[in-house]
Amino acid sequence: MKTVDLNADLAEGCGIDRDLMQRVSSANIACAVHAGDAVEMYRALTWAKQYGVRIGAHPAFPDRENFGRRNMNMPSEHLRAHLLYQLGSLQALCDAAGVAMSYVKPHGALYNQAAADEQLASLIAGTVRAFNPELKLMALSGSLLLQAGGAVGLGVVSEVFADRRYLADGSLVPRSRSDAQVGSDGEAVAQVLRMVGKGEVESTDGTIVKVRADSICLHGDGTHALEFADKIRAALQAKGIGIKAV
Repeated sequence: MKTVDLNADLAEGCGIDRDLMQRVSSANIACAVHAGDAVEMYRALTWAKQYGVRIGAHPAFPDRENFGRRNMNMPSEHLRAHLLYQLGSLQALCDAAGVAMSYVKPHGALYNQAAADEQLASLIAGTVRAFNPELKLMALSGSLLLQAGGAVGLGVVSEVFADRRYLADGSLVPRSRSDAQVGSDGEAVAQVLRMVGKGEVESTDGTIVKVRADSICLHGDGTHALEFADKIRAALQAKGIGIKAV
């Protein structure tokens, strides 16, 4: 059976982590910098253990005021320190909970900047490898961050987004634009099936963009996320596609 990973950002204070944990195969755990705190991190880890969900670190720029969604240009040594701090804190909680950290997926602006900035992508990939070379790096399909992970010998997970629109170059439409989000659940589910089944997505200008869908991101901020997750799972299963971490 063909399978695909389904991931969500958790421990961000949205209040539905336990329910989402029963619907996804991978959990991106916020590291208490852009959102959440140590208690939410630990609680999410215990639920991940209970439901057999793979755990990844979700580090961000130190920008809680803007939920980690503001572009920043930090000195390399400063950003490296912030990344190591976040990875280390999650690793400590994973050790205490008796679970493994399997991958790293940067959050928000850090993720999107690194998708198109070779120097930033290399810094992130190198930092992850130095911290633990067994960790995988999850990044946007076709991005420089994905390439940087492979270049330093990390396993990589190519990610696509269920509810975000794409530009012709394969990047995500910025959240500042009114058309950043896919308009309806039905359209989002159709986009998922096309990305997983055909390896392509249609951009806002009609360009067909090739993608590799190892993992599908489902945004978990809001109770609607539960219904949306169920729709995606049902649609994939109807096509004979299972949900499984990669």
